[in-house]
Amino acid sequence: MGTVVDAPAAVTQKEEVAENMLGNKKVTVVFVLGGPGSGKGTQCSNIVEHFGFTHLSAGDLLRAEIKSGSENGTMIENMIKEGKIVPSEVTIKLLQQAMINNENDKFLIDGFPRNEENRAAFENVTKISPAFVLFFNCSEEEMERRLLGRNEGRVDDNIETIRKRFKVFVESSLPVIEYYDAKEKVKKIDAAKPIPEVFEDVKAIFAPYAKAA
Repeated sequence: MGTVVDAPAAVTQKEEVAENMLGNKKVTVVFVLGGPGSGKGTQCSNIVEHFGFTHLSAGDLLRAEIKSGSENGTMIENMIKEGKIVPSEVTIKLLQQAMINNENDKFLIDGFPRNEENRAAFENVTKISPAFVLFFNCSEEEMERRLLGRNEGRVDDNIETIRKRFKVFVESSLPVIEYYDAKEKVKKIDAAKPIPEVFEDVKAIFAPYAKAA
């Protein structure tokens, strides 16, 4: 076992961005996962500003496609209306297109993969494996407190909805985190801390990607 561990990190990172389905455009992809209220949206904005990444949200791309009125958008809209899950391939094609169209080569993919099927399909379709997964770890109590603080009004309805969202996150996304954890690709952030402290931890992780002055 001891002989395999010697490969320097830089080498493995180059391998991550080698052959892919983006017209051989070399990219660095970081998946950003965390429960509702974990604060990942705020930190994604900070990473974009300080480290020059492009932030791609699967949900935003789907909504933009629906708005565009394209044939694909109509199909997505109908599926959502019927309560069906949009196939992984559809979301992945949108992510792939966004990466090809963008001049940047560093991407944060937010809230995706949502489950194991998403993850396997992304790697199969794009031939891209993430450089790492940034996981905003936060207790349900803290996330609930934050979300209720943002929502005035019918608190009971909100608590029900919020707890359903937590359940979905735990059942669907945790297996993805465990999969990458086994490959030592998960960078876990204690997201319960105040925002500036969380960003200090994020900065330490992203230091190798700092924009040249």
